Amino acid sequence: MEKQRESEKGNQENDRIQLLKKIGLFVLDMDGTFYLGDHVIDGALEFVRYVEKTGRRIMFFTNNSSRSPQVYMERLAGMGCPIRRDQIMTSGDVTITYLRETYREKTVYLVGTPDLEESFEEAGILLWKKGDPRPDIVVVGFDTTLTYEKLDRACDFIRRGSVFLATHLDINCPTEDGFMPDCGAFCAAITLSTGVEPKYLGKPFKETVDMVLVRTGEERERVAFVGDRLYTDVATGVNHGANGLLVLSGETKEEDLKTSQVKPDGVYLSLGEMKELLEEALGA
Repeated sequence: MEKQRESEKGNQENDRIQLLKKIGLFVLDMDGTFYLGDHVIDGALEFVRYVEKTGRRIMFFTNNSSRSPQVYMERLAGMGCPIRRDQIMTSGDVTITYLRETYREKTVYLVGTPDLEESFEEAGILLWKKGDPRPDIVVVGFDTTLTYEKLDRACDFIRRGSVFLATHLDINCPTEDGFMPDCGAFCAAITLSTGVEPKYLGKPFKETVDMVLVRTGEERERVAFVGDRLYTDVATGVNHGANGLLVLSGETKEEDLKTSQVKPDGVYLSLGEMKELLEEALGA
């Protein structure tokens, strides 16, 4: 029995190694995966450097729509990880693309930060201004400048027929001190008040996977979405024909796997462990 357990454990380890070997594009979450607060998680930077050294590719994707891609680029550069614009994508980017493809020339009331508002305006999205008629669409993001006035206005527009969209469904955003309410929590309050559920974008939805594939040209089965959340990061891959890899460096703990309906293709302690296993797989 003991030998059987050891054999099963060895097979599982080999599966984790071989899985990493086949991946051509790692789409990394940021909060809780690459960094936590202002600190890079141990081994994360080394993972990125090693992946690129092997000719594989890295993209960062965050559901956090409170900041612009440029802000994230500057933040990563300050952490010793400079990237190009085509290597960063946010749920805000996915939302903008969805609006341009599905609701072209429609007006939007945005519940979001100044950074997100600027991104929408640069993309040509028609934002609602005070005094305008009811907007066609209400979009809720991770608004760290949220006020009661914004919440009330969003509810009023939705009750009167505006389409309800949300950049992502994350309930909490990880911080060094714990968690803070995120977009999904705001939307829950709006839904409770209006009776209307939003259409969520970002991870784990199809629009995100489609946008990554279009931008990179990578084959679906060679893409891995990597992150610390089962219901967003991991689900993005496993629900849409790519791969979903869980790291235990953020929100999700090992015991959470027992009750989760989302089953990762692979579970790793951190990006640092992934680097070690990838090195083993490649014999380098």
